[in-house]
Parts: sequence; C-alpha cells; structure tokens
Amino acid sequence: MRSPVTGIVSLIILFIVLAVGYSSMFTVAQTEQTIVLRFGEPVEVVTDPGLHFKAPWNSVINVDKRILDLENPSQEVIASDQKRLVVDAFARYRIKNALRYYTSVGSIQAANLQLTTLLNAALRRVLGEVNFITVVRDEREKLMARIREQLDKEADGYGIEVVDVRIRRADLPEQNSQAVYDRMKSERQREAAEFRAQGDQKAQEIRSKADREATVIVAEANSAAEQTRGAGDAERNRLFAEAYGKDKDFFAFYRSMTAYENSLRSGDTRFLLRPDSEFFRYFGNANGKGPEAAAAPKQ
Repeated sequence: MRSPVTGIVSLIILFIVLAVGYSSMFTVAQTEQTIVLRFGEPVEVVTDPGLHFKAPWNSVINVDKRILDLENPSQEVIASDQKRLVVDAFARYRIKNALRYYTSVGSIQAANLQLTTLLNAALRRVLGEVNFITVVRDEREKLMARIREQLDKEADGYGIEVVDVRIRRADLPEQNSQAVYDRMKSERQREAAEFRAQGDQKAQEIRSKADREATVIVAEANSAAEQTRGAGDAERNRLFAEAYGKDKDFFAFYRSMTAYENSLRSGDTRFLLRPDSEFFRYFGNANGKGPEAAAAPKQ
C-alpha cells in the first residue's frame, strides 16, 4: 500500500516541474521583440514571433518594434531674421537595437523625454539658420528632412531610428501676429491709395486727352464750316455781282426785299425812320424811285 507521504511528495515534485517548465517558456508577439535577461544583464534579443524557451532563472522584457509617435509640445524658435516662431512638431520612430535601447534609456517614457530634448535642439539649430518666410512657405519640406537627419543621427546612440519629423504649425506669437496683421493692413491700404491715385491720374490724362481732341475736332469743324461759308458767300457775291451787271434795278429790288424780310419779322420790331426814307422807297413806288424821278419822264 502506498504511503500518503509518497503522494504528497509526488504532487510537490510535479508542481515544481510545472513551475520550472512554465518559467522556462515565453512568447514573442508579432509586434514585439523580447530581451532575455540573466540576473538583470541582457544576454540576447529574440525577434521571431512564437513560443521560445529560456533558463528558469532568466527573465524577459518585451520591447515594441512598431513605429511609435513622439508628440512634442510647442516651442519658441528664433529665426535668422530675429523673428520669434511658435513651432508645433512631432516625430515618428522605432526601436532598431533593443539591447542598446535597454542599456541607454530602458523605457518608452525615458526614450520620449530624451527624444523631445534632441528634437527641440534640432529645431532650434536648423530653423535658426533660415528666415521666417523660408520656414513658413518656401522650404519647409527640406527643413523637416534636415531635422529628421540630425535627430536620427543623435538617436542612433540610443538604438532608435527616427522615421519621420513633421512641422504641424510654424507661426508668429499671438502679439506678433496682431502687429504683423496691422502692418500688412496698413501696407495694403497704402497700396490701395496709391492705385487709386494712379487711376485718378490716368483718368485725368484720358479726360484731358479727350477734351484736347474734342477741341481740335471742333476747331477743325469750325474751320471747315468757315471755309465752306466763305466759299458760299463768295459764290453768292459773285452771283449778286453778275445779277447787278445784268439788271441793276432788279438787283436793287431784290436787295430791298431781302432787307424787308430780315428786318420786318414778327415780334416787337420798331423803326424810327422818316416816311420819305430811302429804305421805304419801294413802298411809295414799285420802281423804287421818288415822285420827282417818276415825274421827270412824263415832262
């Protein structure tokens, strides 16, 4: 018959075997790499996912091998033109050498603190060499590439590879932004006033040119009219002279009728003349001769 002590001992031995077997196994996930430690000292790094074995007295530390984010708080940077910039940036990195990472920083929190310091230094170093416009508009992509290269070179000593660095925002401080806005507004108002003045000057030039051309056109038209009127008057005088040469009495009669027509128009027209005036000679005699002249042929 088996002794109860033997069963208890067997259970204890089985428990110890299970405990030793459990402590000798560890699992590596797809997204991790594992450091095996012997009395606190790293001995190897396991990167293959799956079930692995180790000595029972060894311990393991899992290290993430995915790309990690580093959120950097906003920093003030002075550009080469002495303008202050508020820069908001972030970085992405991964752990490429787990042993070096473990011996230098040891944890993600410590790595983030160290990388934040290095990133701020790289930002001040690179952005301090260029002016404000270059940072904000012209060469931001090139500047981010330079910052990433410098940060990656410095982070290599911690077993970390910097994958990317991005600048979210690079603006002037709030008080400087308002001053710049006011200055830009004043500049635009000055340019608008200058454009309006140039427009008024151009309008005045066009107006003066149009007035000058109108004056020239009117003067030329008046000149042509005077020439035409002079030619007509000359032709009229020629015709009058020709008519006068043919029949003096008819010409005198015609001139008197024309004078009557032009002077005796409707309206308040008054003449202070003697009844026997030469002007009314055709009123007393159709021939335009006085009574003495009319009686002479009869005698």
